[in-house]
Amino acid sequence: MQAPSAVIAATGLFTPDQSISNAELVAAYNAYAEGFNAQHAAQIAEGDVEALTPSSVEFIEKASGIKSRFVLDKAGVLDPARMAPNIPERSNDELSIMAEMAVKAAHQAIAAWGKPVSEIGAVLCAASNMPRPYPALAVEIQQALGIDGFAFDMNVACSSATFGIKTAADFIASGSVKAVLMVNPEVCSAHLNFRDRDSHFIFGDVATAVIVEASDQAGPGGWDILGTRLKTVFSNNIRNNFGFLNNAAPEGIGAPDKLFVQQGRKVFKDVVPMVSDMIVDHAADLGIEASTLSRLWLHQANINMNAMIGRKVLGRDPTPAENVIILDEYANTSSAGSIIAFHLHQEGLEPGDTGLICSFGAGYSAGTVFVRKRG
Repeated sequence: MQAPSAVIAATGLFTPDQSISNAELVAAYNAYAEGFNAQHAAQIAEGDVEALTPSSVEFIEKASGIKSRFVLDKAGVLDPARMAPNIPERSNDELSIMAEMAVKAAHQAIAAWGKPVSEIGAVLCAASNMPRPYPALAVEIQQALGIDGFAFDMNVACSSATFGIKTAADFIASGSVKAVLMVNPEVCSAHLNFRDRDSHFIFGDVATAVIVEASDQAGPGGWDILGTRLKTVFSNNIRNNFGFLNNAAPEGIGAPDKLFVQQGRKVFKDVVPMVSDMIVDHAADLGIEASTLSRLWLHQANINMNAMIGRKVLGRDPTPAENVIILDEYANTSSAGSIIAFHLHQEGLEPGDTGLICSFGAGYSAGTVFVRKRG
């Protein structure tokens, strides 16, 4: 018997109400930098402390293409004395903030799907950071949505969503379940060092949801999953060292590398060829000519990176409609970025058109999901 194929049947998106422009972010950072330099003027003059360089809107947009980002708490991020979101801890009896975000995105996907949650057999929560080791966030989300079956968390940093889609498709192929809900709640503002000029502009907050369903029970519409592929290569060039062992270390938990850190130039140099080759090779193995892809929904980290990958894959400069960019408005939302692009930009495609959902990031990790629009 042939294993059932999988379909992306519906997607959902939760976007916070608050947004920060580059101008607002720069003003906050520069106020902090000015205060730091004044406070350490003597040490800076002696060469013992390095002065902080001001940021600028021009620097951010040239380096990344980002123009704004959605956040859960704007006031805390823009307060030069705090430079971090203010997200109060909730009691164990309340729905956690990340579960709440995921549930909102899931409700949108379920409504678009048009079927009862009783048909969902598994919930996967795939995100770059989890609020706690256990109980699993996915199980909390499962409970809030009233879904039976099983649930678990998975973390492959920015590639978590494509790894989640692959896992969901494999569960369906094995016959374990008929439908899977995969969610990506990302509170990226909470792990970003807003006092670091080179990265203070990178991330935003959001949540996405994807329902993957067996094709033999899927209704019209949606996207056939033609093939999925995953790749990992170890690298320290993107890293976050925060974890439960920090509290046991003699130096405590105050070190800067307990938040997001990266060596951007090295990441660019390493990841672009790795991902480009992976896409072209996977397409060839599926009998797809990469240059004929109708749309690319790539990970949304850096506009220059996406432009180069698009050129390498299509063999020419992609049009804006072919190589979707949403990072100008959303910034880097880690695992959710490619799903936001997919969710918001499916217009103009006809049944039979083929596209690619692709994510890449820390690990290094990368995932490709080739899809074809159903009639």
